[in-house]
Amino acid sequence: MIDFHVHICRRGDWYPWVMEFVEGQNPGLSSLFDSIMTPDGLETYLAGEGVEKAVVLAEYSPRCTGIVTNDFVADFCRGRERLIPFCSMDPPNTADPPGLLEECVNDLGCRGLKLYPPYQHFYPNDENMYPLYEKAVELGVPVMFHTGSSVYRNSKMKYGDPLHFDELAADFPDLKIVMAHAGRGFWYDRAFFLSRLHKNVYMEVAGLPPGKLLEYFPKLEKNADKVLFGSDWPGVSGIKANADAVRGLGMREEAVEKILHGNAAWVLGL
Repeated sequence: MIDFHVHICRRGDWYPWVMEFVEGQNPGLSSLFDSIMTPDGLETYLAGEGVEKAVVLAEYSPRCTGIVTNDFVADFCRGRERLIPFCSMDPPNTADPPGLLEECVNDLGCRGLKLYPPYQHFYPNDENMYPLYEKAVELGVPVMFHTGSSVYRNSKMKYGDPLHFDELAADFPDLKIVMAHAGRGFWYDRAFFLSRLHKNVYMEVAGLPPGKLLEYFPKLEKNADKVLFGSDWPGVSGIKANADAVRGLGMREEAVEKILHGNAAWVLGL
């Protein structure tokens, strides 16, 4: 299993309301925080949950959730075969987004980029973003976008509409685009359709109750080539339980393997 959506932080990196929400979703986290939010602790936890590799996300969202720096994530994952670091940035407030991405990939060893349009208040298809996407294509790294809703303060849902990726996918056919949360809320149909339409667009299901995936996406199995499993840990109490719920949906074994492992391996270039 590859988990495409894992968060880490130090105490104080996330705002208090974020920690309050996360601990509400994962009640055991508070007592385990100091031991599990270490490279050894997280690898041990992931191994116990059956996770072969996990995408570990930096987060630069000072308006909404806080800041988990690229340096921290890169250092946390360095030398750890199980942990794959993704960098982050706030593009509208970054002097040189392409330069920062290049630095994160070449100097810090990051393997992808995570952006949070609803938190950072930009449209993904804004042409001011295009030099950043050009650099991502040049470096051969995927770009993951938060899509859909969020419970956090100051987030603006209009920036999370998956429809923006239609234009982006057409203009950058070689850019691997990952729609985190698959349009969570009322855009499931758009995320599903766009991932079917564009060969370079993937839907990732972190934060969605896995037992309801066939309710949100009745034809999920037909799109098994374009779906990535993600947990959104520590916003869930157990990764293995979520993966087992995917296995229990009644889909063909080949489709389940693609969702839990094969598609992520392809997107990450493993």
